[in-house]
Amino acid sequence: MRGLNDAPGAAYAEAVAAIDAANARDPNVVVVRGAARPLALCHGELATEWVERLVPDAGDALRLAARAHHLRRWELARNEYPEGRAGYLRWRKDQKARHAADVAALLVDAGYGADVIERVQALVRRDRLASDPGAQAIEDAACLVFIETQLAAMTPKLDHEHLLDVIRKTARKMSPAAIGAVATIELGGAERALLAEALGP
Repeated sequence: MRGLNDAPGAAYAEAVAAIDAANARDPNVVVVRGAARPLALCHGELATEWVERLVPDAGDALRLAARAHHLRRWELARNEYPEGRAGYLRWRKDQKARHAADVAALLVDAGYGADVIERVQALVRRDRLASDPGAQAIEDAACLVFIETQLAAMTPKLDHEHLLDVIRKTARKMSPAAIGAVATIELGGAERALLAEALGP
């Protein structure tokens, strides 16, 4: 069985393929970087890319957690929970618990041991976010993916002040390195102006 300190190999490739196959079934589609992709699949790929940029020496656990951070997310719809912040937070918490449980089964099949599986689950749930750099890296990646893939679609649906509030709340969850990386994302002029207004001095 593969452990936390083993070099990447066949088990990692097998796990990524299983996560991607599950996420490819997402009926929701997003167009990012000129290509239409299933939303959960796109989120997993981009989050892995961001983690590898922010943490160049990231090991299997961190990269797998990024890949699976929205594993089968569409299966638990937001509208199954009450409107408002309390309902939203409960939905997010339940989603993280589902993602952690689902990824464990895929990692067992790929040959990973309990140490890696438990670490991936903790990262997906963002346990100890305030003190765990790995959990912060997953949060950073999720926020950067949100900005790249969903901000433009959200812009015409919310009023201006609400949009600024969403961006500021997102930024409060991000590390300084991740905030700096926002400038590298290709966005339209309207989204770039919103970010500048929300994050500027």
